[in-house]
Amino acid sequence: MKKKLLAMALAGAMVLGTMTGCGSSAGNADSTASSEGKSEAATGKNGEAIRLVNGKIEIDGPLKAFAKQYQEKTGQEVVIESLGGGVDINGALKNYLAAGNMPDIFVFGGEGDYQTWKDYMVDLSGEEWASQTDFGFKSADDKTVGFPYAVEGYGITYNKDILDAAGIDPASLTSFDGFKKAFETIDGKKEELGITAVCSVAAESGQMYWSTGNHLFGYYLSGGLKRGDAKYIDMLKAGTVDKERLGQFADFMKLLFDYSDKSTLISGTYDDQLALWAQGKTAFITQGNWIDPSLPDYQVTFGCGIAPLAFTKEEMKGVLADCPSWWSVYNKGNNIDAAKAFLKELATSADGQKSLVTDCGMISPYTTCTVSPETPLAKSLKTYVDAGNTYSWEWTKMPEGMAMNATGAVFELYAKGEIDRDTFVTMMETAIADYVK
Repeated sequence: MKKKLLAMALAGAMVLGTMTGCGSSAGNADSTASSEGKSEAATGKNGEAIRLVNGKIEIDGPLKAFAKQYQEKTGQEVVIESLGGGVDINGALKNYLAAGNMPDIFVFGGEGDYQTWKDYMVDLSGEEWASQTDFGFKSADDKTVGFPYAVEGYGITYNKDILDAAGIDPASLTSFDGFKKAFETIDGKKEELGITAVCSVAAESGQMYWSTGNHLFGYYLSGGLKRGDAKYIDMLKAGTVDKERLGQFADFMKLLFDYSDKSTLISGTYDDQLALWAQGKTAFITQGNWIDPSLPDYQVTFGCGIAPLAFTKEEMKGVLADCPSWWSVYNKGNNIDAAKAFLKELATSADGQKSLVTDCGMISPYTTCTVSPETPLAKSLKTYVDAGNTYSWEWTKMPEGMAMNATGAVFELYAKGEIDRDTFVTMMETAIADYVK
């Protein structure tokens, strides 16, 4: 029955995909400037534009602004094509490859995607920026093949004004019991606080599998562990789980779902989830610092920060922080040198650092960066990074498509109340075992 239920859920899920902390809308592609006046040193072969497929729709605007600035400086036109919000990026890239239309620079999301694209990546080990970061993606033979553009982190993002009004200290949110007490307190004061629910969570698997099956599940895989500890991801890749740990995680998910806005939880999109929290209608949202660029759109003025998704009885003081994805240069393209030059400018120049940190609202992965984040959640995340209280994104090592095609559907069933805690654990174990066969 459990397998049948899972199969039905999977069959009903939309076949969409993405690899990162995602934005709110579908992809687009347009040129940032005309192609006149290119300098010979930076221009693509035969004077053509270079093209970058980006997987983070929320930084589309700042990236295009930098590309325009770059063209004005060098003469090289750069076309930014941003995909996100449930778009199957790997599928889109595979279609581009089949059509002979691969971008000069393309995004990939981690080990699983690396296995798909490893034969199409340029070795970037000799680039100047490669020695200025610990976050470059390395190939099996220790070559840098992925350009890191940001460090991102997530857990449970909170509205500090609401927590203050409810008498909740964010520093107390480091364990299951700490969250349980906070949720109960805030829930008892909803009318007084002017909120509709304690949490804003979206678990519909067709569009939000990346949030549940990747990001939330990522805490089961590495929350509380030393960076690089692969114990639970190795178990997953072998088709097994730690039932006791997964049971603790399931208990926390039940707590989170019980105190969430039901409509958003069951059928909400990323936009719905973000709007509910950004409009001050909930105290918490299960997203990370990538929502910073969207906060001005909602005229957010309240204080906010990131707390750990601390699902264990023991204290968990850190958050998951890592590169959300990487950019690679297509090794069969005509514009390899021009693509390298663009990435160098983005990583090492003052304008590039400003674009990534100030305009995109991210934390630079480069030790030479002198620009500090100005947005509230990036500032909050940086305190964890500076203190060394971070856990690695081991979920990026899951087999390609696992969240979309397996684990995300189990979260949806649990959120709907169609399965209980023990069934969640059993179905998750079954879904993982079946997927890795």
